[in-house]
Amino acid sequence: MKRSAAVRLGATLATAALAAATGLVASTSSASAAVTGSATGYATQNGGTTGGAGGQTVRATTGTAIHAALCNRASSSTPIIIEVQGTINHGNTSKVSGSSCNTADGVIELKQISNVSIVGVGSGAVFDQLGIHIRESSNIIIQNVTVRNVKKSGSPTSNGGDAIGMESSVRNVWVDHATLEASGGESEGYDGLFDLKNNTQYVTLSYSILRNSGRGGLIGSSESDRSNGYVTFHHNKYENIDSRTPLLRGGISHIYNNHYVDVHESGINSRAGARAKVDNNYFEDSKDVLGTFYTSEAGYWQVSGNIFDNVTWSSRSGDKQPAGPNPTSNTSVGIPYSHSLDNANCVPDVVNRTAGANKGNRVSNGNCTPQNPGPTDPPTDPTDPPTGPTDPPTGINLSLGAGADGSSKASGTSYGNVIDGNMSSYWSPSGSTGSVSVKWPSATSVSKINIREAAGAEGTIRNWRVLDHDTGAVLTSGSGAGVISFPRTSLRKVTFEITSSNGTPRIAEFETYNG
Repeated sequence: MKRSAAVRLGATLATAALAAATGLVASTSSASAAVTGSATGYATQNGGTTGGAGGQTVRATTGTAIHAALCNRASSSTPIIIEVQGTINHGNTSKVSGSSCNTADGVIELKQISNVSIVGVGSGAVFDQLGIHIRESSNIIIQNVTVRNVKKSGSPTSNGGDAIGMESSVRNVWVDHATLEASGGESEGYDGLFDLKNNTQYVTLSYSILRNSGRGGLIGSSESDRSNGYVTFHHNKYENIDSRTPLLRGGISHIYNNHYVDVHESGINSRAGARAKVDNNYFEDSKDVLGTFYTSEAGYWQVSGNIFDNVTWSSRSGDKQPAGPNPTSNTSVGIPYSHSLDNANCVPDVVNRTAGANKGNRVSNGNCTPQNPGPTDPPTDPTDPPTGPTDPPTGINLSLGAGADGSSKASGTSYGNVIDGNMSSYWSPSGSTGSVSVKWPSATSVSKINIREAAGAEGTIRNWRVLDHDTGAVLTSGSGAGVISFPRTSLRKVTFEITSSNGTPRIAEFETYNG
């Protein structure tokens, strides 16, 4: 017994020594509210993107401390939130070894791991001349960070010159409120700001600034690298970029509500069979902002609601096939997730007020109005009571006799089980997140819903959104099952979307009311 205590004391002292040496300055036993908002776009698909939600929170002030936090986990999939404050550079970023990590010197290496959030806090997190590399990993969130001047030639070099790069079977990454910038193009030693290649899927880049670079980013490293896709770009600002905003090779992308200003050579370059849905963007003082460029292998686009303000277009010839001067759709792209579009004429203003690091992680509400998001990281104790409103509903349950569908269902469960008035049957998604909807043949007014979890599953649901399915408008959001109120809305289909949980949710009833 005494020897075990001594061993434990030795381990504790060793951990403390490592923390002091690396800059791992704080630790808490449960997740904090560092991550705000919830993943959007394609990052919500394939089971969703929650990062380190539900895991331990640590504070890091060096790159070595970030690596140490990854390596100190129980396993490579143990959830963790790493709050970063200060400047991370080559001088404080070294390889750390461990069974739950695979790190390297001179780069923030997220390799062969999952369930991680890296979040800038306090006075901010700046990755100076140091890139973030995501490889063979899944369920990663990067929020509120600046990555600048990462070089592939000259000195010092990092991450092949990419600010953020992903490759080799990467799944479900949400990069949000980031500032990615360089100080020139390839001749000055820089490469891309946001590159995805070799089977990278279900990624969203939102509310970010990409600027002062020769290359904005790419999806696919060559015409044959077509295994990437399902990528969303929304509410980003591309400024003073030569090309690749982004370059698309194969796959599907959704590009909406972005502001492009001072794009010099070419913008959205859809090629090699890529299909892009390009909605409500504002293109300004730029050249050839959409088309197929520098290849004979065509790409495709569906366009609507965009504004082209002082955009010039080249003549079509050879391997230069701009979509303008009057871009029209040449394909159709279906989008599987709900989203709210701001009108293009307000995009410069709303993006300027929300995009980039250290902006308070503000987002748009779909009506061109910035707002503050709420925290979404749930507590780790599964016995915590739900926090949703519990006032009892009144009137007729409109779900009885309605229809139901959803995003996925676990074996043995049914969408119809949520509208049958029977608490002994239930619907579950195929994973820990998903959505279920109640629908009617004509518009129906709804102002309150009651989400009732099946016996034994109470408290499983954590964070959620309620959507007008047809418009994509978010009616309300919160945490915990129970009665949920929102302004009376006339709709044909209302969706309850679970964005995080502490297990597999089981919804016995999805009741709807008009009062």
